[in-house]
Amino acid sequence: MRYRPLGNSGLIVSAVGLGCNNFGRRLDADQTRAVVDAAIEAGVTLLDTAESYGGAGRSEEYLGAALVGRRDQVVVATKFGARGDMGYGPAAGARGGRAYIRRAIEQSLRRLRTDYIDLYQMHVPDPVTPIEETISALTELVRAGLVRYIGHSNFSAVQIAAAAAAARELGAVPFISAQNHWSLLERGAEHDVVPAARQFGLGVLPYYPLDNGLLAGKVRHGVPPAEGTRLAGRPDYITESKLDKLESLAEWSQQHGRTMLEVAIGGLAALPGCTSVIAGATSAEQVRANAAAGDWAPAPGELTEIDKITAAAG
Repeated sequence: MRYRPLGNSGLIVSAVGLGCNNFGRRLDADQTRAVVDAAIEAGVTLLDTAESYGGAGRSEEYLGAALVGRRDQVVVATKFGARGDMGYGPAAGARGGRAYIRRAIEQSLRRLRTDYIDLYQMHVPDPVTPIEETISALTELVRAGLVRYIGHSNFSAVQIAAAAAAARELGAVPFISAQNHWSLLERGAEHDVVPAARQFGLGVLPYYPLDNGLLAGKVRHGVPPAEGTRLAGRPDYITESKLDKLESLAEWSQQHGRTMLEVAIGGLAALPGCTSVIAGATSAEQVRANAAAGDWAPAPGELTEIDKITAAAG
């Protein structure tokens, strides 16, 4: 496993992270522990969850239980402020406000059985609360020792720039990471989000790196998604353009003796701005496969060829 600094910070994370959105939803407590065991054994250090994952905070609860006795071996990242009722009550106010953040951090620390969060991320932008209030509240958590670093998810390039400017003007703690949808089939983030993140010293943490399973190589022209899978109910998501790229990637992978998984994860991890590819898993086998795929680093010429196949329009 390779390790990298996250943005302009001293936080070091594995090049492949574990997305914990399946914990409490598709995986019970024992299955969660098995996945976490496999991740730690494979050298994965970045474990990414959220207060909303699993419903009613179950992902955080299961992850916290699985980390008892080895909390110091991993980097725990969680998020606050997604849509949905977390039961904090109307007095908590808007999701980016000081009152909500205070309630959210207390509950996340309790569920995760820890006294600090390594990376505390704003899950979605809050259209109500000024970013200055959000950054000030998060800075208070850092200075109190409850949070080591802060990040955000689903911010646009303009919002990234505004947040960086606000932190600078306030003398507050800046964001060090941006978590956005980015894969070899969904490269729109490279037009604006990734350049903005790099300009302001943020590391990018791509989620959905396998594009909901398309880049696993199991869907092709004439081969529809299997029944019961996430893609089976989303025929509009599988466009002809994506299928064409998948065919070309599959051919390139075969010619170069690589798997589609290696190309999807290792190729993405090699793109400028990408710090750690966050991949979900429902089994120990999937975790090990994702981690191994991240060990492959394409040569410059290979990356250029992959780029030609998958480059976004515009």
